[in-house]
Formats: sequence, structure tokens, C-alpha cells
Amino acid sequence: MSIKEMIKEHPQVGADWNEQLGEAVKHAMYCAAICNSCADACSAEEMDMSACIRACMDCADICTATYRTATRRTAGNVAVIEAQLRACITACEHCIDECSKHDNDHCRRCAKMCRECADDCLKALNGMMQHA
Repeated sequence: MSIKEMIKEHPQVGADWNEQLGEAVKHAMYCAAICNSCADACSAEEMDMSACIRACMDCADICTATYRTATRRTAGNVAVIEAQLRACITACEHCIDECSKHDNDHCRRCAKMCRECADDCLKALNGMMQHA
């Protein structure tokens, strides 16, 4: 099942389909799961990982809000979607900064996913602004 196809098939999307937004939604869903898992893995580390846990949890919550908001297309609230994409980029960048401080596989994977998500959210945001 494809979330991008689900959005594309929405009766009010029609010609307003934005491939970049569909990709951002997909990666925000993955990023939320990866950040959640990284926060849990950080809690099992012996060193103090509280800042990383916080960054990952915040990013997971914001990514979740982003994909949920962006998949609702009825009466398209574009301003809210754009604001949520900006928040997601900020949260991902903060998580990248924090995870990059640690030399473990879960933080490296999380930082990589956050980079992909932030890049896709920026592309979606730029695509939305071009259509305006």
C-alpha cells in the first residue's frame, strides 16, 4: 500500500497533486518511527543521552504531526501544512545535530533518516510555494 497513492486518489486533490509532498509524508512517517526507536535505544545506553532522547522524541512527535496534517487534503489548509513542514525541518535539523554527537549505529541511522526527511520537507515546501 502506498501513502502517496492514497493522497493522490483523494477526491479534492485532483490536479493539485504534489509529488514532493507525497514523498515528504512518506519520509516523515519513517522518520517518526526511526526517531522513536533511536530514543528508546538511547535510553539503554550507559552514558547520559537525555539531550538526544529529547531531540529524538520531539522530532518523532513533529514528524507524526507533519504526516498526519499533510495527508488531510479536504478543504486544503495549505498554510498549516507549510508551517508544519517548516517545523519538521527544524526538528530534523536539531535531531541531526544531536545524534551526530554520538558514535553508535542507531544515532547514525537516525541522523541519516532525519536528513532525508528534512530534504524532502524542503522540496515539498518549495513545490507548494511554486504552485501558489
